[in-house]
Amino acid sequence: MTGTTGKNTNSMSTLSGILIIALGFWFWLDSARAREIATGACEAACRQRDLQFLDQTVALRRIGLRWTGRGLRVRRQFRFDYSEQGVGRHTGHITLVGIDLEEFSLGLPGDPPDRHIH
Repeated sequence: MTGTTGKNTNSMSTLSGILIIALGFWFWLDSARAREIATGACEAACRQRDLQFLDQTVALRRIGLRWTGRGLRVRRQFRFDYSEQGVGRHTGHITLVGIDLEEFSLGLPGDPPDRHIH
């Protein structure tokens, strides 16, 4: 009887390990996709406002979980840098819940957060 229990425990350990690796791989892919979406949205928003989006500046600032009408989603806040006519450097942020835009802000005084980027 001891041999059968040992095989079941070993199978469960293997299955748990595979599940953890698969979950980690999914999270890595999902994070890369969210960063690409954030980069594209920031670039488009800066172009609309005649600002210079500084490439390679989108960085994850905060991560968490949020319940939505579609279930549990990962909420990510990214920061990015931009310049006005090539002068100075400013920091804004964008928040995604899953792949949906929750908030976009250029971080300027009196600049209300935008929930839609056209």
